Amino acid sequence: MNYPSRVMTIAGSAAGGSAGIQADLKTFQELDVYGMSIVTAIVGRHPDTGKNVHSQTIEAIEAQFDTAIKQVGVDGLKTGMLFSEKVIETVGGLIRNSGIKTVVVDPVMIGKMNSKLLKDDAIEALKHQLIPMATIITPNVPEASMLLDGREIDSIDDLQQAAVELHRLGPKYVLVKGGRLAGPAIDVLYDGRKLTAFEAPRIDTVNTSGAGCTYSAAIAAYLTKGKPVTEAVHLAKSFVTTAIAHGFSYTDIVGPTYHAAERKNGEAHRIIVKTI
Repeated sequence: MNYPSRVMTIAGSAAGGSAGIQADLKTFQELDVYGMSIVTAIVGRHPDTGKNVHSQTIEAIEAQFDTAIKQVGVDGLKTGMLFSEKVIETVGGLIRNSGIKTVVVDPVMIGKMNSKLLKDDAIEALKHQLIPMATIITPNVPEASMLLDGREIDSIDDLQQAAVELHRLGPKYVLVKGGRLAGPAIDVLYDGRKLTAFEAPRIDTVNTSGAGCTYSAAIAAYLTKGKPVTEAVHLAKSFVTTAIAHGFSYTDIVGPTYHAAERKNGEAHRIIVKTI
């Protein structure tokens, strides 16, 4: 029997199910890889204290990782919300010692509802201890700006320059997502030599919670299935664009992307790919 590839997500748990490990596991299931999750924090506003982020202990994170490695094994992984410098240092060490080669780093910093998902003192640890071991990093515009010390990113030219500069931090590939800019949803991939743009139509919806998590999880899934990076990004962007196009909400709060959309509709959005 040919077993599915094994993909781990190391991220926060989103109580509403639209983002974090919940979005990652839904993506893994849709793309036919075996998903595992290491919970770094539980995100959900406590009704009495108002506290948003409930961190897990380092011992708990290490125990989850070791359990997944020993019980199943890992072909590739993605990181999402890591929250603190200590967690980033721990996760970096676990990845390094495990020898896992396929590593997607989604530098999650701010949630859809503007909740802070990364402490200020953790940014340097992210830049120097985790990003250099990444196969690919997937920052959106605000995250790329923060990683570049507040650089303004307002255009496609800015996306390109940001990708080139972020590559100097050491990842093999950089994907800067331009979904928050005006016009079509254009992302820029840089491999150290050439820039490639991926363009999708802009979807007129506010229901995009978990889109970034879903995108990076899809990239991780396709990479562990043996797709080259450029093709993995292409397929993942098509998957997430289709999910966004069918997003919905049960309430008046920003709702989720619909992970089953590509499968249920039998088609995916066309993405225009071109070398810049």
